[in-house]
Amino acid sequence: MHIIPYFSLLAALILSLLAAAACLHQAWEGRSRWLPWVENAQIVVCTLVTISSFFLLWAFYVKDFSLLYVSRYSDLTLPLFYRLTAFWAGQAGSMLFWAWLVVVCGTIFLFTKRYHLLGAQSRVFFWIFFLGVQSFFMYLLTGHQNPFLEISPAPLDGQGLNPLLQHPGMIIHPPTLFIGYAGFTIPACLALACWITGEKHSWIEIAHNWTLTAWIFLAAGIIIGGWWAYLELGWGGYWAWDPVENASLIPWLSSTAFLHTAIVGQGRKALGKTNVLLMVLTLVLCFMATYLVRSGVIDSLHAFGDGGVGNPLMFFMMFIMVVTALVLFFGPSRDDRPLSGLGSRQGLLVITAWIFLTLGLVVLMGTFWPVISKLWTESPLGLDAGFYNRVTLPLFVVVGALLVICPWIQWRGGVRFGKGLAVLAGIWLALGVVLWINGIRMPLAVVGASAGLAMVASLVLLFILDPSLRRRRTAWGAHGVHLGIALMFLGVAISGPYKVEVDAVLAPGESMVIQDFTVTYLEMETWSTPAMTVYAARLEIARDGQVIGELAPQRRVYRTWDRPHTKVDTRFSLGVELYATLLGFTQEDIISLRMSTQPLVNWIWIGCIIICVVGFFAVRTLKGRARDVDTEPDPATS
Repeated sequence: MHIIPYFSLLAALILSLLAAAACLHQAWEGRSRWLPWVENAQIVVCTLVTISSFFLLWAFYVKDFSLLYVSRYSDLTLPLFYRLTAFWAGQAGSMLFWAWLVVVCGTIFLFTKRYHLLGAQSRVFFWIFFLGVQSFFMYLLTGHQNPFLEISPAPLDGQGLNPLLQHPGMIIHPPTLFIGYAGFTIPACLALACWITGEKHSWIEIAHNWTLTAWIFLAAGIIIGGWWAYLELGWGGYWAWDPVENASLIPWLSSTAFLHTAIVGQGRKALGKTNVLLMVLTLVLCFMATYLVRSGVIDSLHAFGDGGVGNPLMFFMMFIMVVTALVLFFGPSRDDRPLSGLGSRQGLLVITAWIFLTLGLVVLMGTFWPVISKLWTESPLGLDAGFYNRVTLPLFVVVGALLVICPWIQWRGGVRFGKGLAVLAGIWLALGVVLWINGIRMPLAVVGASAGLAMVASLVLLFILDPSLRRRRTAWGAHGVHLGIALMFLGVAISGPYKVEVDAVLAPGESMVIQDFTVTYLEMETWSTPAMTVYAARLEIARDGQVIGELAPQRRVYRTWDRPHTKVDTRFSLGVELYATLLGFTQEDIISLRMSTQPLVNWIWIGCIIICVVGFFAVRTLKGRARDVDTEPDPATS
């Protein structure tokens, strides 16, 4: 039975290579006669990889521990939901899931109207690049990362899923990241293909919905990962600048830079090579993220370790960059138009893109610093969160300021709605003063939080002063994304710097005080399930002498894991959220407790939800969107 899914992947590899070879031949001959065969081959490959994926899912469902992968990431007591989502809990399964998404994306694109807008040669070249990426995945899955390895005799029970992964956030986090990674494959391959052929249609326009969707899913994956870390790891925070966290942030920063240069590229027929390079670079950085997580080159809390894919990934990334360089330098020349000054909206968009790229470079260099430092020392030097905060937070604050100002600047320079901008400046200043009076005195926190609030005020004013914005769906999408980012700015600027944390050792009946909350330890409760034993400390929360609720942080001891697992508890608030972590306890039920207050932290998640929901309003339809004429870009998306 296990032979079927493996040979399905092997057949998919062979078919992808044959189809790619056929496309190369057609491109060399300048023909497209075999294109229908290539497109049918893609459908067959999609079917084969789907069959393999279904087999792995079925193996988890029926608890087939004769598969090494299933036995490592599930056991008899694991709930069905977590058993099925263990599909992407390990290296091989997550690689298969990513590959399946890539194949599905290619097949969906095949049936879209935008695909059929492309010239025949552009389609041929698209498949050359896309099938190359697809073949690489099939190569890894049939060699280095085979998820269908058998063990004999099969164990009666599996090793179980890591308790850290048994959380809804962690279940959603990897798929959203992989959808983002897979989605960028389409625009990257389109960019190269259209640049070679001189495609008359704008590849940026054709790829717009793919780029936007991939960006939204990648953003969602990153923030959901932060939410999971906040609730599950007991760090007391949502971002620790861990290498694995940084890995997904870097392509998000480059894709964000691209979204801004793409606006300029469409409107001015400029930045042609820059846009192609940024799009391909984003795809390469997605592979770089996988390299960081799976090569063992960097130590991390939740890296997979060396799975034998480090060298193939490194060579593949180098190969893509060499191909991109050849395409850009030896491909047909383009006459890019010059940009207006830096004081114009297009200039500010380019500056914004450069800041995002600088942020990406800082995070990349910081993440690889232990490897780089090996050049002059035998003791690799790691960089702590303090380094990233010192370097990146000022840059993020500058981005916030640009987001406030940019919508008020005309495309070719000059200010629109001058009186409105003056009102906004007054509001911004007043917000800073109000924050200062209310105790927000750290400079970056004041500037960052006031910039976030000013962004909200800016959007409200713009929608009041410009009725055309209210009539355009894309305007709601583009500005809605900025609204979500504004709320995230507010949450990040206040929650981290103004978090208060207090540790205490308490016996039953004793209390501790944190800010204006009184926390009383009532009792320790214990219960067991087939999978674990749970120890929960009941805490009564009072404020100003009034009991307002209870918290019950837990320590869990799983049957299949040696180390106890911490389960934090929070008291939700849009203002100051209370956060409880049970660090340990004695046989006499004396507990070691960590309490913290997290001001405005939930606005980060609210902002993310707005980005992910409203962002789809910016998805474009084909009607009236022929961006191949020389027009200024839609102000809504600028």
